[in-house]
Amino acid sequence: MARDYYDVLGLKRGASQKEIKQAYRKLARKHHPDVNPGDKGAEERFKEINSAYEVLSDAEKRKKYDRYGDRWEMAEAFEKAQAEAGSRGGGNWQNYQFDINDLFSRGGASAGQGYENWFDLFGGRGRRSRGPTRGQNIEYATEISLKEAYAGTTRTLHLQSEEICPTCGGSGEIAGAVCHACEGRGVVVRPRRLEVKIPAGARDGTRVRLAHEGSAGMGGPRGDLYVVVRVRPHPRFERKGDDLVTEVPVPLDDAVLGGEVQVETLNGKRIAIKIAPITQNGRSIRLGGLGMPKLDSKGKDKANGDLLAKVRVVLPEELSDEERELFEKLRAERKKTKEKVA
Repeated sequence: MARDYYDVLGLKRGASQKEIKQAYRKLARKHHPDVNPGDKGAEERFKEINSAYEVLSDAEKRKKYDRYGDRWEMAEAFEKAQAEAGSRGGGNWQNYQFDINDLFSRGGASAGQGYENWFDLFGGRGRRSRGPTRGQNIEYATEISLKEAYAGTTRTLHLQSEEICPTCGGSGEIAGAVCHACEGRGVVVRPRRLEVKIPAGARDGTRVRLAHEGSAGMGGPRGDLYVVVRVRPHPRFERKGDDLVTEVPVPLDDAVLGGEVQVETLNGKRIAIKIAPITQNGRSIRLGGLGMPKLDSKGKDKANGDLLAKVRVVLPEELSDEERELFEKLRAERKKTKEKVA
């Protein structure tokens, strides 16, 4: 049995979205494969942490998870089957008054059974309209990393797609009898493989439309397929619109006297930036054009957001006797300066 997602992130069930995000970022940094090269255990934990965050950070998925536990995906498929059966006009499905948990408890939705029989529960065998109808639109979620969102990527989708039954032509019956090829539903499920290009700059929630790749219509055109992009948070970069924010550690002496430090960009390049004297902790240094590609910009007008390097002043972990003596002298000098000003 899968671990409870709240336990995976070390949270209580009433955790806020802010707490969920903070817990995820902390654990993702700790178990990221880049930080633990060659550690298969860390890689598995990282995947588990991502799975937990994907569900708990989405209000609708979290709601289903809180109600159905690790069976929430079956519940989601059940609801879709219910809605599709109703939209086809089959049967009197509104009159069914049982909870989906009852179905689970009776063993009617075990992992090996699949979902096709649920259409029968909701009257999938009813007679259909004879007029041509357009196929339904389909949504399909796919997850990508922030690096993939930066560069653009391609995903191969493996779909179970509804097609008009070739045996009965979608009527659900042959010579007045139920069509055994589709069990009276008028549609059969066929596997399909599609390639989808996700553009550079895609945001979490970006919808990529594939025209006429949805469900088959009854004498009409296919619906559309909408691929919903989910972008995993990065352990070191936070996205704000088209800008990226990252922390840059700055030694105390460079923060006080000025200096130069290296900043790594999302695509792996290292950029040297100047640190002005008396740079305060938390100050952001803007690096123009090093953020995310702007989704709507193309060709010559293609542009990127900015990278904000947020200064994190790093104090020394220990001091030599000479360094301590110098700091004591500095404190004494600053005290004299304050007294003169006063």
